[in-house]
Amino acid sequence: MHFKLLIALVEDHKTEAVLQAAREAGATGSTVINQARGEGLKEAKTFFGLSLETQRDMLLFLVEEHLSRAILETISTVGEFESKPGTGIAFQIDVEDAVGVSQQIRSLSGVVEDRL
Repeated sequence: MHFKLLIALVEDHKTEAVLQAAREAGATGSTVINQARGEGLKEAKTFFGLSLETQRDMLLFLVEEHLSRAILETISTVGEFESKPGTGIAFQIDVEDAVGVSQQIRSLSGVVEDRL
């Protein structure tokens, strides 16, 4: 079984909705890193050195490769990445190897076989 790492940077008030939608689309777990900062196409606005941008969370999902695209699209839809500029991004990276995922492999085997 091969995996992809999905990384999503979302506005913090959308984190729970994105996590729930990703789970419904097939993600079996996630890691959340709170209060990530970043800058997009336009420079971040500040007021007396304080950022006026909304806080972001970084969501990490290790998912089976055949489920990854559907989960990525779900994250994009719920996070409104394409419809509202500056709301977040998500991308996937190939994972060469992973350990500690034997339970995930057992639970996903039937799901992946059904989708193939």
